[in-house]
Amino acid sequence: MNAVPQADARLGVGDRPGLLGVLMLSPALLYIVLLVAVPFFIAIALSMASATVGAPGVHGFVGFQNYVAAVHEPEFLMGLRNSVIVTVATVVLILIFATIESELLARDFRGKWLFQILIILPWAMPVSLAAVNWLWLLDSQFSPIDWLFRHLGLLGPGTIWGPQMHLYYYGQEWLGLASITLINVWRILPLATVIVLAGRVSIPADILEQAQVDGAGIFRTLFQISIPAMFPILVVATMFAALLVFGDMAIVAITTRGGPGYATQLLPFWAYEKGIEGGALSQGAAIALFMFPVLLAGAIWALRAAYRSQTR
Repeated sequence: MNAVPQADARLGVGDRPGLLGVLMLSPALLYIVLLVAVPFFIAIALSMASATVGAPGVHGFVGFQNYVAAVHEPEFLMGLRNSVIVTVATVVLILIFATIESELLARDFRGKWLFQILIILPWAMPVSLAAVNWLWLLDSQFSPIDWLFRHLGLLGPGTIWGPQMHLYYYGQEWLGLASITLINVWRILPLATVIVLAGRVSIPADILEQAQVDGAGIFRTLFQISIPAMFPILVVATMFAALLVFGDMAIVAITTRGGPGYATQLLPFWAYEKGIEGGALSQGAAIALFMFPVLLAGAIWALRAAYRSQTR
């Protein structure tokens, strides 16, 4: 009668799946609680208080006044508009280029290893270093891109840009937003390519071979077989890219600083400027939390779309 309990008592941690699972998940759970959940609830408390840098405590409950005040600020509306424009443009370009690159990497060709290294290199580079590099590449006076355009006859007198010899990428509204989009695409494309490539190589080879036998060309195979089969993976890549772009402030902080004026202001950087540099912690928290419902709704939609496509 007592043999079974004694045997159970001698079982190690590795022999108890339930206990082992809890121990293995506990570091991730602790990370989420300490670095995600706790700051999130602190931000909610700050957004409904009157905290400042000089008095950072949660005191002076004001309800939703900080949210209302933020909505009526023209800088907030400009930042929201620019964030949506940059995010949508970046995601569209990333999906196009990631699909093209995944199709190339799914094939064998000479020099493929070098192509793979060049693709993954931007993701391995720190964001701050990447932004500094692009700060030089798009410099208003010493940009090598402008130098190349001038020698190709695309910039200078007699061109669509007029007599100017420099484009001043960070000094004009739409060129500034285009520059931020370009940097985001360059930085996040490697991650999206790896995600999409995982979906591309999961397509059975016999299906693609049968399409070739039936006379389907590259584009017909891509749009009628590859993309529908990769739809759940493309949704996941879209979600990750949108989350990374919409919540990022490092690129704007190093390049345009939201200028000229507030023409290239993005919502995360405006929350930082308002809350930290401006000293209004509660208003900065309220501005930052405006992004949460949008990101949450987008993530739920993406996951549901991916789930529905897999259950069809």
